[in-house]
Amino acid sequence: MNFADSEVVASILGESGFEKTDNINLADLILVNTCSIRDNAEQRVWGRLDLFRSLKRKRPSLIIGVLGCMAERLKEQLLESDKKIDLVVGPDAYRDLPSLVNAAGEGHKGVNVLLSREETYADISPVRMDTNGVSAFISIMRGCNNMCAYCVVPYTRGAERSRDPHSIVKEAKDIFNHGYREVTLLGQNVDSYLWKDSETKAISFANLLSMVADISPLLRVRFSTNHPKDLSDDLLYVMTQYNNICKHIHLPVQSGSSSVLQRMNRKYDREWYLDRVKRIRQIIPDCTLSTDIITGFCGETETEHNDTISLLKEAGFDFAYMFKYSERPNTRAARHFKDDVPEDVKTSRLNEIINIQNHLSAVSKKNEIGKSFEVLTEGVAKKAISGPTMTGRTSGNKVVVFEATDVKPGDYVIVTIEKATSATMTGRISNQ
Repeated sequence: MNFADSEVVASILGESGFEKTDNINLADLILVNTCSIRDNAEQRVWGRLDLFRSLKRKRPSLIIGVLGCMAERLKEQLLESDKKIDLVVGPDAYRDLPSLVNAAGEGHKGVNVLLSREETYADISPVRMDTNGVSAFISIMRGCNNMCAYCVVPYTRGAERSRDPHSIVKEAKDIFNHGYREVTLLGQNVDSYLWKDSETKAISFANLLSMVADISPLLRVRFSTNHPKDLSDDLLYVMTQYNNICKHIHLPVQSGSSSVLQRMNRKYDREWYLDRVKRIRQIIPDCTLSTDIITGFCGETETEHNDTISLLKEAGFDFAYMFKYSERPNTRAARHFKDDVPEDVKTSRLNEIINIQNHLSAVSKKNEIGKSFEVLTEGVAKKAISGPTMTGRTSGNKVVVFEATDVKPGDYVIVTIEKATSATMTGRISNQ
């Protein structure tokens, strides 16, 4: 989502005469688009700002800005730090960047961290900053209303609001016409997308997904992130109706324990989640499933940890993003719960979860050996098999490496899988 926001920022600044450079020593303006979802993300930003401060010592006219969630959460600390920061701009204030940059150039601090209930940047055509020219992101909504106990997003990105579906379809068409072959629709909770106006009947996420998929059968459509409490059978049935809607769902569980989920304020329990997994398997048997897991949340017992282990095995995730709990200031968890799981216990539990998931991921990919998949080519593989080697993804979001001499990024090829690890599948182009 930050990548998509950075493309909006590039468009806004481009209209004011700025050009992007890959050479930091040529930059007149450096902006860091930040994330606050984990402490580690913020610590990396502080480290990066040290580098930029040293550049500013050599070139005092250099303007340095912090954008996004850290700007929203830590405005005073950023302005009062010794990092030589000139701009602090929240995620709903990017339209003000040109005037704020001008103010900074005149020696004034540029600050705007006001959150909006309307801003979606729907009328801005993002400047595509990806390198492969194949895949692009489209934000379909902003903010979040879920108030999960551990999460800072509602405080840094504000209330949930959906974007005009016609602007989304227009952007997707433009992407396709410029040669892109895959779009990912982004939202904190895409399942709660809902658009209403005086002239249009209510459009749900399932409706929107159909509208984007109808652009062309050559345009793959992905989406993220789903929320288990809102994932509907209607959406699953729409996915079965279109070959170009990718058969992959990212469904964060966070914990396999109903008691932990209640403390997290996730608004579903273990049984509800597993029922959603069951419906996915019933309606879309070939759908891959990924998840997020937080281990060591406040008060987590060994029994609750084991509940997560058993859910991992029962759900059989194809891949997962796994983290230790990181307390975020001013969240519900920080206000009402004690971060009382020792760090070494968090680490031990996380390592156990990672080891189990690595095994599940390896099994998932090895089960594909001998099968053929349509693969969207993304580019040249980092490691060659023997001759020229390309990489791409299946509809299920599994990475495939294959030899090819006359295939370019954006091409669809049929690949038969011959080998697999927990991370990658290797195959050969076939005519099947």
